[in-house]
Amino acid sequence: MTLEKTPPTPPVPPGSASSSDAGPSGAEPSSAAPSDTPPSAAALAWARRRGSAARFWAQYRTHRAGLFGLAGLALIALLALGAPLLVGSDVASVTDAPGTALEKPSGAFPLGTDQFGRSLLGLLIWGARVSLTVGLLAAALSVAIGTLIGVVAGHYGGWFATVVMRITDWFLVMPTLVLAIVLATVMSRSVWTVILAIGVTSWPTTARLVRAQTIAVESRPYIERARALGGGHRHVMTRHVLPNVMPLVLAQTTLGISSAILTEATLAFLGLGDPIIISWGGMLQDAREAGAVSSGHWWYLAPPGIAIAFVALAFTLCGRAVEAVLNPKLGVPR
Repeated sequence: MTLEKTPPTPPVPPGSASSSDAGPSGAEPSSAAPSDTPPSAAALAWARRRGSAARFWAQYRTHRAGLFGLAGLALIALLALGAPLLVGSDVASVTDAPGTALEKPSGAFPLGTDQFGRSLLGLLIWGARVSLTVGLLAAALSVAIGTLIGVVAGHYGGWFATVVMRITDWFLVMPTLVLAIVLATVMSRSVWTVILAIGVTSWPTTARLVRAQTIAVESRPYIERARALGGGHRHVMTRHVLPNVMPLVLAQTTLGISSAILTEATLAFLGLGDPIIISWGGMLQDAREAGAVSSGHWWYLAPPGIAIAFVALAFTLCGRAVEAVLNPKLGVPR
């Protein structure tokens, strides 16, 4: 009986596929390359927003005045947020005042004391919370009302826009401070009353600016194409008009905050604010009642007045820088 020898299997070269890895037909399997999934619409939108924000910041940094205003606002905001830790919540207490009445600035009290012996530095830091809150919320309310009225009036036009603009003109020629005083007088004294009084009386300027920008945007060809493709009033206003007027709204908001802070200080100085809450305008009112003007207690008047002027100037510088970035044709100096 003869045994047949099976020939040895030839060695497989390195890097080549073995016969066991081959498919049924003996062919080597092809490794499929992973398919590149296209990014979603949301991802593309966020990428565009990040790119726009980066370009905006790159241009904003070239404005030295805008950077100075932004740094000042950041410092005031940090002090306001950290007021409970820096000065404590009992800074307004009259019975536990740490000093005597109307002390001059010293090491213990860098800005002196008020008529009750409270530290003016602590009151100044705590009052920044109310003044900034009122300024931001009042300006936001005013710009929101003005933007809504301006976009709607500019979009629809006709007799509706005529009636709305005549009402806007009436509010525009009326003194804003007088209307705010009337509202603050007939309503209860609180921070929300001051915010409402400022917001509902200072919107006409924004409304007229936004209406003019809306009319300019709706005269462009892509608005006609959107309407021809079936876009309704809501689609045109929210998807096409509003994004194009937002740069103007943003610049108007930053400029309106300083006016709102000044108006809040004026109302508090006239005694129309909440007497329980500490604000810079309320500090000026307390100084007037204590006779700081006639008695020469300058340290009672100077800190809140300088703080109001500094914050108003910082917001104005930021607003001018934002407006220059969004509209380079203005030629605002850097």
